[in-house]
This record gives sequence, structure tokens and C-alpha cells, in this order.
Amino acid sequence: MDHFADRLRAAPQSRLQRGAATEALALARELAVRAQAIEEPGTPPREMPDAGMFAAADQITVAGRDLALVLEDPDELARALELVAQAQKRAGV
Repeated sequence: MDHFADRLRAAPQSRLQRGAATEALALARELAVRAQAIEEPGTPPREMPDAGMFAAADQITVAGRDLALVLEDPDELARALELVAQAQKRAGV
């Protein structure tokens, strides 16, 4: 997750505009929903806002660390790491 975020921070604006930022925001939202489901089961998830393409890396970092704090199941951790790897590949960074 930190590696993906660092690569986004170093990516040129053109790469962010071509979809890397959109992919990053989708990942951050997914990670946030997973963390919320563990912390507040049974409540509807709140959607992470779109704070702009230059904030996407920070949003991934925050959502990923929030999820890491509440995960207790190693299988869930492995699934979250796979989500990050897939998103990084789709983002092309």
C-alpha cells in the first residue's frame, strides 16, 4: 500500500489524469468500506469523498492503515493486499 501510494505521488499529472487517480480512489474507498464493516458492523458505510487526483495517494494510505489496524484475520489481510496489488497494476504505476 505504501509502495503504491509513493508511486502515485511520484507519477506525472498526465498519468494521474489517465486513470491512476481514479483507480487509487476506488481502492481507497474499498479499503475504507472494509474497515468500516469490521469497526461498525450493520451500519451503512460512508463513502470516502473525492478529494482530487493529488490526494489519492494520501487517501490510500489513510484507508489502508485504518484497515490494517482492525484486521485480525490473516486471510482478510491477504485479500486486502491482493486488492492493492491489482489496483496498482490497473493504475499502471
